Amino acid sequence: MSMPAYVKPSNSSEDNPCVIIGHSIDAITTATVMVSLGNKVSLYANQQELEHTLTNYKFEYQQQALWQLYLNQQSIVVQPIPEQATEVFTQQAASLYWVFHSDLPETWCQNSDNKPAWVTQLNESQVPSQTPIILSGISTLGVFADIADYCQRPWVYYVPFVFLQDGSAYLSMLSPKLWLMGEKTADSIDKVAVLQPLIAQAQRSYITDIATIEFSRSAIMSMLATRVSFMNEWSRLADSQGVDIQEVADIMGLDTRIGSSYLQAGWGFGGTTLPAEIKALQQTLTHTQVDHRLMQAVDLINNDQKELIFRKFWQYFDGAIENKQVSIWGASYKAGSGRTSEAAIHPLLTLLWSYNITTQVYASEAESELAGLYPDQPLLQIIENPTEQLANCDALFVLSWPETKRLPISALNEVVIPVFDAQNAFTKDQIQSLTGDYQGIGRSK
Repeated sequence: MSMPAYVKPSNSSEDNPCVIIGHSIDAITTATVMVSLGNKVSLYANQQELEHTLTNYKFEYQQQALWQLYLNQQSIVVQPIPEQATEVFTQQAASLYWVFHSDLPETWCQNSDNKPAWVTQLNESQVPSQTPIILSGISTLGVFADIADYCQRPWVYYVPFVFLQDGSAYLSMLSPKLWLMGEKTADSIDKVAVLQPLIAQAQRSYITDIATIEFSRSAIMSMLATRVSFMNEWSRLADSQGVDIQEVADIMGLDTRIGSSYLQAGWGFGGTTLPAEIKALQQTLTHTQVDHRLMQAVDLINNDQKELIFRKFWQYFDGAIENKQVSIWGASYKAGSGRTSEAAIHPLLTLLWSYNITTQVYASEAESELAGLYPDQPLLQIIENPTEQLANCDALFVLSWPETKRLPISALNEVVIPVFDAQNAFTKDQIQSLTGDYQGIGRSK
């Protein structure tokens, strides 16, 4: 996909920069997009965390290239985040302040009269009241509405990053599929002209009060998580009935009331967004009188699902699995990403290593992250080619295989080892063409 045209950044030294506070991929993406739209950016970040994010997101090739270009051009200026917010709010004039709530240091979040210290310091600063404040992040319901209310200025907004896609972060923000935005003051979107191009490029957009956008963000993410856990629970029933859950999902997707998204049975959901959303919702519900059995079940099913493929492996060998060697294809929480946060690879490796099983992992984009997490594990071998040493393995696990890459069926048939497909990456025809045994999630040969 070609990169959409972007405005050449202004070189005028008189332009007030967009001040962005954060070190996450959301903050980095925002910085690069803001510059691409013709703005200068001052990014305040924890330097160590910023470098960690950049290292772990090396698979975001376009993002990395633009980031380095804009640093060299000094269109993005990175500064260490100070202990107190006052230092940021007094250093320079800004066209806006964009605060990534989850990235703030503890000293910024310490409460004064149950209010975040940074907001108190903003209220006491000389920052003009007309300077827009944009908030982003995931937290318990009502947090951002409360921050906006406490903030003594009219132009406060909340933008949840429901549109960001791992592997294509820059493009997914520049042309978002869904742009949600909460505003403290109704009908004030004209006060943040810098965001108008993003709203105009969005396939769909919705702007309303902050509390409603917070609630909608949580509801959207919780619905997606529920669909995943629903299909995974039904995959176990499909196993007992000898039915292919993937074919069932295809049929379900034909019903326009359901649609085809998030019907893929597998090892569950991971990453940072969905797990963080479920955790935040549970924290919200803990302080209410509202029953939340459904979301508790969603979380329980998801955690248990990450160990299901190991149990299938254990049962296949009748528990005689000590000292075996296995190959694992994929480590990231989804194909195309290099992140392994909350991915099935971690519980799987832990269980395999407890039986002294040698694991050779084809990690693709997640190779550096995986190696960094387990630097001294002798049972972990990172391989560059998925079929490398396959003949020496007793089984193959498939966790994350990109749809655009052909599965090496002929190589599998040469070694004839059982395949445990936690992603349901194999088509029905490919399963039947395998010489060896196959077990998926709600599917078998």
